Amino acid sequence: MTGQRRRLTLVGMRATICFMRVTICFLLACVVFPAVSRAQAPVFELVPGESWIKFHVKASVAIAGKFDNWDAKLTFASPDEGTGNLEIKIQAGSVDTGSGMKNGKLKGKDFFDADNNPLITFTSTKFVQTGPNTFEVDGDFAIRGVSNPEKLTLTVSGKGTGAGEIKGTMVFNRKDYGMNKGIPFIKIADHVDVSFHLKEKRVSGPPMEDKE
Repeated sequence: MTGQRRRLTLVGMRATICFMRVTICFLLACVVFPAVSRAQAPVFELVPGESWIKFHVKASVAIAGKFDNWDAKLTFASPDEGTGNLEIKIQAGSVDTGSGMKNGKLKGKDFFDADNNPLITFTSTKFVQTGPNTFEVDGDFAIRGVSNPEKLTLTVSGKGTGAGEIKGTMVFNRKDYGMNKGIPFIKIADHVDVSFHLKEKRVSGPPMEDKE
């Protein structure tokens, strides 16, 4: 019985050592491989001084402007452009039409309601390449506390150079977001045209894949 017990003990010890080795290898893989994956993903930074976001609404009196305070982040899970993720956050109260009266009206509760909903946001959910330098980006657009799916159209230039430009457009219906009222003595269309220009530079990681 003593010899049998010793053999069982040795078998148990070997199984324990084997289990510990497998566990250690698994933990090392969890630590190493995500780091490698992150290292292989391109990282871009936007150049604020050379980037802008503007809007235009057809009206009996021109309504067009820009936002002075905003932030955008473009990240990729890999060099494949289809893995892109775009986040845009705009301070609604930074709207600038060149007119104090128009700015005040747009910031008010009938439009942006900036006091209660200070951020206008777009968060992408899907990147689809439609041409060598064009993309359609589905995402969630939120303004004055209301969120709806919208689509951006992007045109990219300077790919593979380490620096590039992204030109984007989007059209949305203001009434889908509760902006049902107008401005006294000014007739305003329902659709709002948004355009933006993002200047970017790659700060780390490999260049994007060229699928041309």
